[in-house]
Amino acid sequence: MSDMSQEDITTILNILKQIPLMADLNEEDHHEIIKHITLELYPPEHVIFNEGDIGDAFYIIKSGMVRVYHPAASEAEEVEVATLGNNDFFGEMALIGEKPRNASTKTVEETQCFRLAKDDFIQLVSSNPNMASRISKEFLSRLKVNTRNENQG
Repeated sequence: MSDMSQEDITTILNILKQIPLMADLNEEDHHEIIKHITLELYPPEHVIFNEGDIGDAFYIIKSGMVRVYHPAASEAEEVEVATLGNNDFFGEMALIGEKPRNASTKTVEETQCFRLAKDDFIQLVSSNPNMASRISKEFLSRLKVNTRNENQG
């Protein structure tokens, strides 16, 4: 976190409050999370992760653009899911689950991302019972919704 400006910290705090998994956490919890976030710089056309990978981190875009897509045999056949830009986030469900990534991500241009490693997040939650309780509640709520949706589908 040492290379983050006050502006970066404020931006991250605002984004963490928008993420369902972390929205119920208090200010102190959010500041603890920020201590474990690193700033990564990726060149253009850099694959951040591939569909099928087991998630190991969560990302917030500081600057640049990231393409989210389903890969195919050729680039022309790839199915674009979204293009993300400044302050967008992706990969948050990797922090609590063991499911493989459901899409690939690649930078469109030079991109800076704030990155929170899953191991750091787990360690943080394990040492903070209040945070663990709030996150578990959100996770169970999402699990119920997903199960309900799967049963109706």
